[in-house]
Formats: sequence, C-alpha cells, structure tokens
Amino acid sequence: MTLTRADWKKLFVPIGAGLALLAAGAGLIASAGQSQRAAKEQLAAAQAERVQNSERLARIAEEEREVREKIEVYQELKRLNILGEERRLEWADALARIRASRELLDLRYRVERQRQLASVPGKPANVDFYASTMRVTLALLHEEDLLRFLADLRESGNAYYAVKRCALSRTGQAATVSGLVPRLRAECDIDLVTVMDRAAKP
Repeated sequence: MTLTRADWKKLFVPIGAGLALLAAGAGLIASAGQSQRAAKEQLAAAQAERVQNSERLARIAEEEREVREKIEVYQELKRLNILGEERRLEWADALARIRASRELLDLRYRVERQRQLASVPGKPANVDFYASTMRVTLALLHEEDLLRFLADLRESGNAYYAVKRCALSRTGQAATVSGLVPRLRAECDIDLVTVMDRAAKP
C-alpha cells in the first residue's frame, strides 16, 4: 500500500503525538528511576544515621553506667573517711575504743611515716594512694581475739586497713584460776591506706 502526500499529512499529527508521548514516557521512566535511586540513597543514609544514633546512645548509656559506678565507689570511700589526709588522731581513738570494748590486756602500736604507693592519672588531676604502716603488738587470751580486733579495726573506717603480716607466738605464761593471763602474743604489720584526690575541693 502506497501512502500519498495527503495521507502523510493526515498521519503527521497522530505520529507527532505518538512520538511526543513516547518521549514523555521515556522521560517519566528516567525521572522515576532517578527518584527511586534518590529514595534508596535517602533510605540508606537514614538507616546509617539511625545506626550511628543507636551506637551513640549505647555509648552514652555505657558512660553513664560507668560514671554511676565511679560515683558509688567515691561515695563509699568518702563514707569510710578514706579520702583526704591521714586521720592519725581518729586512728588512735579507734584503737583505744577497740581495746576498751574487747577488754584487751595489752595493745601497743607505732605508726610509721607515710609513703606514696601509687599515682593514678585522672581528670582533671591525679589520684594518689598513700600508706602508713602500723606495727601492732597484742596480748591475747586466744586466737579469736586477733580476728575480732582486725574486724573492729576495718569497721572503724578512717582508712583502708590492709593486713600485710601477722605472727602469733606463745607467751609461755601458765594459766591462773581467773584465766586472764595472755597465752598468745600477736605482732602485725597493717597498712593504713588513704586516697588523695587532687581535684577535690578542700
């Protein structure tokens, strides 16, 4: 079938419209593809941001937990009067109270010069650990007196009491009717540890 010039004129408008529609369709497809890619990129970015936010929140929660734990430790040290300068008068008072309450027959002690154990880096300042060795001599009726003395000493506070050494020996004294003759003697070296927080306000 041969198309005449008149037929081509009649088909010109429909063919042009069809081509325009095809071009518009191709443009829409391309635009949709770009929109889809942009949406995928936005989704990926949103997911990555959500992951980063979740990790950041997890880090913050962990840091808050660590801070709470450190505050609890700090408050406990403060309650026990371990923070700050040595409290030698309080140590002497505690030993006098223990001797009286336990009715110890003989208790002698000597506190040596303070020495630095360690300095731990911190913010905004270092935390320093000090110890003074207390040499204690006790006259005992039996071994349990020593355990009770050490327990009372720890509960008295004013320092952290670390027992380095305790030696028991027999006195060789014969028992009497009253039974109040010390049959044992204990010699102990006890470190009285205090903590100095350089950043704490006096």
